[in-house]
Amino acid sequence: MPEPASMLHRTLALALLFAPTIADAQLCEGQSAAIAPDGRAFGHLPYGDAPESELVTLPSYYSVGNPCVVRADILPDLLRLFAAAQGDPSVMGQLRALSCQRSIARQRGVFCRGETSSPADRAISVAPPGYSEHSTGYALDFAVRPANGCPDAEACMAATPAARWLRANAPRFGFEQSFPGGNKQHVKWEPWHWRWVGASGSAPGAAKARFVFARARRLYPADPGVLPLVVKVTVQPPVPVAPVVAVPSKKKRR
Repeated sequence: MPEPASMLHRTLALALLFAPTIADAQLCEGQSAAIAPDGRAFGHLPYGDAPESELVTLPSYYSVGNPCVVRADILPDLLRLFAAAQGDPSVMGQLRALSCQRSIARQRGVFCRGETSSPADRAISVAPPGYSEHSTGYALDFAVRPANGCPDAEACMAATPAARWLRANAPRFGFEQSFPGGNKQHVKWEPWHWRWVGASGSAPGAAKARFVFARARRLYPADPGVLPLVVKVTVQPPVPVAPVVAVPSKKKRR
């Protein structure tokens, strides 16, 4: 029977073997992704499509533009986040879902819109198909209404009260900002893009989401991020035991 460490290495090897096949196909007409030895494409980690059976549609009141589709596990925390923001006057507006789950096929269309630029340049702000957190169903972009002159998915959002509220409060609902400024992935700073990993590892569905993003969270920490659950174990000091003194036996006189 193989050792646990050996099984882990085999699992990782298989993941790296199969994940890049998503992007080995053409990205756009006549273009393909350059796969790094560790499986990344233009700095982005590989992700697969969320199963359709696990997707639900957010009530239209909470979204702008296209219907927002997410994993069912994310929905309770997302609705609680919207309710908390709605009830906090410091938000000075409304938070809405702008872009949620995008299939790999749809991501290809998004990535290929700007074919006048090189794939590497586009990958700074748009992940290649098969390498977007959006395909997992655990990530979404937020928008602010009213926009007050700041276009959606632009850095000016970070200066809004709603974005400041997100930074201060989103982690307690299980959301963390995937691409902070100056991130090591060299991906554009995206104050609007957040992924869900659950406020704690025991939250329903959180273990699966944390598994999906385990590598990203280890290599490229979110900021702000959901802190890992710390379990404190209290060790009782040992009880002193009195030493046992051997009593010499008396020899019988003959």
